[in-house]
Amino acid sequence: MAKKIFVAATGQNCGKTTISLSLLHMARKKYERIGFIKPFGPKSARFEGRDVDMDAKLMARVYDLAADISLMSPVVLEAGDTRRILDGYIRPEALLERIVEAVRKLEERVDYLVLEGAGHVGVGSVAGISNARIARAVEAPVLMVSGAGIGSAVDDICLNLALFEAEGADVKLVLPNKIRGRNRELVLHYLKQAMIPKDIAVQAGFNYSQILANPTLLTVSRLLDLELEGDSRQISRIVHHVQLGAASTQRVVDLLLPSTLLVVTSSRDELLVMLSTLYHMPEYFEKIAGIVITGVAPVSAITRKILEDSRIPYLRCEQRTTAEIFSQLENYVSKITAEDEEKINLVQQLAETELDFNAIDELFGI
Repeated sequence: MAKKIFVAATGQNCGKTTISLSLLHMARKKYERIGFIKPFGPKSARFEGRDVDMDAKLMARVYDLAADISLMSPVVLEAGDTRRILDGYIRPEALLERIVEAVRKLEERVDYLVLEGAGHVGVGSVAGISNARIARAVEAPVLMVSGAGIGSAVDDICLNLALFEAEGADVKLVLPNKIRGRNRELVLHYLKQAMIPKDIAVQAGFNYSQILANPTLLTVSRLLDLELEGDSRQISRIVHHVQLGAASTQRVVDLLLPSTLLVVTSSRDELLVMLSTLYHMPEYFEKIAGIVITGVAPVSAITRKILEDSRIPYLRCEQRTTAEIFSQLENYVSKITAEDEEKINLVQQLAETELDFNAIDELFGI
C-alpha cells in the first residue's frame, strides 16, 4: 500500500503546489516510485492530447509522471459544470467514484502518493467533492498549509478544520507557509500552542520568497494574452517590480528597482528610446526586465526600430489602458508552471534546507 498525504490549505495562494513539489522532490530520495494526483481542479491545461488540471501537468513534466496522467487529473470542472451538477445532469457521486478509483489505481503503482487539494477545504462542495470529503473517501491523512500570521492563521485553520472534522478526515499537520524570516520562531511558537488542544502537529513551511511570489515574463505574457517580443531568452526572467512610466523620463529611470517591468503608453517615444538604450548597460540590464506598451496610438516607426534592435523584451497592448494593465499585474499572484525552471530549482533547494521531510514522513506513517 502506498503512503498517502493529502495537501490541503486554508485558502488560495497559501503554497499548496510549492509544498507538493517539495514533498515529491524529497520523497524521490527515499521511495522508488512517487505519484501525484489533483483529484479535481478548475484550471485546465492541454497535455498529452487531453485536458488536465494545470498542477497535474506541472508534476507530470517535472517528475516524469506522464505515463500516469490519465489518473492524475480525474475530474476537471469546466465552465457551466456547476449548473449542470445542480440541474442533475452530472451526478456528484459519479465524480467522487472517479476520484476514488484513480487514487486506488495509483496506490497500486507507486510507493508515495501526494494528493493536492484545490482552494480552501470547502472548495468543490457544490459538486459533492470538497477537499474534506475526498480526503475521507480515500483515507488520506491531511497536511494543511496555512498563512504565516498568528491570530488570522488560527482563525482560518479552525474554520477549515471544522469541515474536516465533520467529514471524519484525519488532519495530522498544520504547516504555516511564506513566513517572514524574523517571525519564524514566533509564529511557530504560538501556532503550536493553539493546536495543542486539537492534538495536531505544527511544522514550518518556507520563508517568504520574492522569487517564488513573483511572475516570470512568460507568466505575464500568458496573463495578458500578449506575445512577448524581443529577446526570447529572457522569457523565464522573474519580474520583481511593476512600475508606471508616467513621470518624466529621468524620474522613471531614477525610480527603477531590480528587475522592473514598466508599463508605458505608446506615445512616450523618448522614454521607450531611453529604456531601449539603457537595456544594454549591465547596471540597467539588472533593473529593466521589460516593457508593456499600452495605448491605441501606434508606436512611431523609428521608436519601433530602436525597440527591435535593442532586443529589450516588450509586450504591445492596444486594447487596455495603462491603469488596467498596472492593476492586473499588481494584483496577480504567480503560480508555478513547468517552464519556470528557476523557481522549480529554488523550491527543490529550499525543500532540502527548510522542510523537515523526515519528520513529516514519520508523522504520516502508514
